[in-house]
Amino acid sequence: MGNDVVVPAGPAGRRHRLLILAVLCTSILIVSMDVTIINVALPALVTDLRASITELQWTVDAYTVVLACFLMLAGATADRVGRRRVFQTGLVLFGVGSLLCSLAPTVGWLIGARVVQALGGAMLNPVAMSIITNVFTDVRERARAIGVWGAMVGISLGVGPVLGGLLVDTVGWRAIFWVNIPVVLAAWILTARLVPESRAARPRRADPVGQLLVVALLGSTVAAVIEGPRLGWSSAGVLGLAVLAVVALVSLVVWERRHPEPLVELRFFRSAPFASATVIAVCAFAAFGSLLFLSALYLQDVRGLGALQAGLTLLPAAVATTVVAPLSGRMVAARGARLPLVLGGSAMVLVALTFSQLSPTTPLWLILLAHGVFGCGFALLNPPITNTAVNGMPPERAGVAAAVASTSRQAGQSFGVAVSGTVVATAASTAAGVATAWAVVTPLTVAVVVLGVLGTTARARASAARVAALFPAAPSPARAS
Repeated sequence: MGNDVVVPAGPAGRRHRLLILAVLCTSILIVSMDVTIINVALPALVTDLRASITELQWTVDAYTVVLACFLMLAGATADRVGRRRVFQTGLVLFGVGSLLCSLAPTVGWLIGARVVQALGGAMLNPVAMSIITNVFTDVRERARAIGVWGAMVGISLGVGPVLGGLLVDTVGWRAIFWVNIPVVLAAWILTARLVPESRAARPRRADPVGQLLVVALLGSTVAAVIEGPRLGWSSAGVLGLAVLAVVALVSLVVWERRHPEPLVELRFFRSAPFASATVIAVCAFAAFGSLLFLSALYLQDVRGLGALQAGLTLLPAAVATTVVAPLSGRMVAARGARLPLVLGGSAMVLVALTFSQLSPTTPLWLILLAHGVFGCGFALLNPPITNTAVNGMPPERAGVAAAVASTSRQAGQSFGVAVSGTVVATAASTAAGVATAWAVVTPLTVAVVVLGVLGTTARARASAARVAALFPAAPSPARAS
């Protein structure tokens, strides 16, 4: 069904496109929400499934690591076999993963089901952007559609913790996965009826070796950090994971330099704006992942709040993100990327320093204020990260550059949870561990400010121009079928 879907012209076509956008936004909302909604349920998993700190880290990171590993592969596959087909496949996997999560009798089952969820989620995020680009052909209309689509991240930050807390307190933690299933079913049906199939005119060649090396690199690095406290930092298992990460990194560099159409285009990193945007994304989202993970543990374990109350404390961050994100986009357009990068990074530095002094008696008003400031900083960073990554790139390579930036965001969030959880696991108490973890995160937020300056200089922009000259012009636009 839906193989011959055609978007009509005129007002009917506009309504059709807006319906498509609604379906895509709803789907991306649940994918983003499952990054935030799980954190308020972590203490409940300790009680119900007897989960350790290490297992809580894996419950969060199994999702974000898999997203990071497969975002670029999913986008390339959709260009080759059909975007609607891959999007619907992603919906099925995400729905099945959600059902399996809700049935989990053990933590191990839950972690495995989160992997299935993430495989589906990886097919939704980049493919939705491709569908928007293909359906919204008018430049202004497309820009507005992308703005609405991007706002889903801020909405998920607000909806996820609050909805998750409400469900955990009233129904139980399994309900946070049940809510995905009817949304997925409706989205699958509407996608078949509304979304036209499309493919790239010249899809990129597959790079399975590069893909395997990316999985080995990210997976072994995160695993070594998470398992270090449990196995011992000098244990054969952790040392083996560290060696695997180094070998995977070296092999990836060697292989991708020789591949005609690499999964990771290493020449991009000769561009100072691109390289700085990649590192900024890792650092900023490491802080974001730490905020979600550490706040849930601190507010519920240390302060004794319920899941709903803990979720409500993140509302200032969600409101700030939703309000400030559009302003950041305008700031980038008017003043360039440096100002929002420096302001956003500075806000994160202030919050990290504040939370590094957390104690069991820290006033809740200060925590609420800090969450709001963090939300402002986080919102300021997102548009310039993407803008800086693609700035100066040839248009036909901008999508690949943006995909690397998206992967860096997920990888950063994974590393943030891995590192902060490891610090808490080795601390004398949860309260002391949370404060120490924020002290560890603080240098990452400082790096955002420093790179925000260095990556936006005239010399940096000149390096981006040199990189752009390395790539030939695209042969033709995408086709729809």
